[in-house]
Amino acid sequence: MSKNDQPLATPTDLNPAATQDISEALNPVLADVFALYLKTKNFHWHVSGPHFRDYHLMLDEQGQELFDMTDMLAERVRKIGGTTLRSIGDIARRQTVKDNDAEFVAPLAMLGELCSDNQHLTASLRKAHDVTDRHRDIASSSLIENWIDETERRTWFLYEASRSGDDTGH
Repeated sequence: MSKNDQPLATPTDLNPAATQDISEALNPVLADVFALYLKTKNFHWHVSGPHFRDYHLMLDEQGQELFDMTDMLAERVRKIGGTTLRSIGDIARRQTVKDNDAEFVAPLAMLGELCSDNQHLTASLRKAHDVTDRHRDIASSSLIENWIDETERRTWFLYEASRSGDDTGH
């Protein structure tokens, strides 16, 4: 069987070990992005209280950002000749972001949990960036840098939205 006859044999100048290392670094990130997407949408659907509209809209926007990341992450793995997630079960086995199936979560607790989860995702993205840098996968590194910035922005918004005001003007 020639290389062209092999299923999923995407041509790349990266060596097979690099493809494997990068895929192993990006697939758990992808699983976490899916888990965080669903948690963000869960909270978007179930948020309540006096800041409902603001939180609902913010979480919808953040959910869309996360969803947009999923296809780019999966396609990046495929572009370098790797394979990616195949099912909800595959996501569940790889994710490190914890699910929240609680019947009720207070709005500020939602924001705090998502803030923490986004910080966790930033750390995972930085680790993946170390791997892509080591293998000189400039395209993956560049995407990851943008995702780190987006994730830090989500963290910032969640943090600021969950703070209580004070009388000092600070």
